[in-house]
Amino acid sequence: MGANNFLSMPEKRVLRALPPFSFSASFKETRAPPLLPPKTSRVLTFHSVAQWKAYFEASKQSNKMIVIDFTATWCRPCRYMDPSVDEFAAKYSDVEFIKIDVDELMNVAGEFGIHAMPTFLLIKKGKEIDKVVGAKKQELQAKIEKHRSIQR
Repeated sequence: MGANNFLSMPEKRVLRALPPFSFSASFKETRAPPLLPPKTSRVLTFHSVAQWKAYFEASKQSNKMIVIDFTATWCRPCRYMDPSVDEFAAKYSDVEFIKIDVDELMNVAGEFGIHAMPTFLLIKKGKEIDKVVGAKKQELQAKIEKHRSIQR
């Protein structure tokens, strides 16, 4: 064996013994699963500070509780909580659910003093009535149930 030959003979034989790569007929005929219709969600998302401020000012006139989900696209615990937030939004029709991306609306997150994600603020008439920091589904649900029936 020469100095330039870094593979031993048995390894060369194994490499030569592999069949050439080819697509199988079944692979070519495989089709993607049918696309499912997009899920409808009762969770509102704001992409501009002006839209958020207009909504928030109007919400101060209502007794309806708002749950604000401060989230980020890169946040795994936030992604973990997404199905739960959708589930709660469907279950509690008397509560408004809002999603705010902290990277998109940094000023809004700053106004509420958000330092960790996910953070869920429960608000009535413009005032924070409770808070859940972290991916705590049961705690969030308990606080929603506790506060949704209380008139303030």
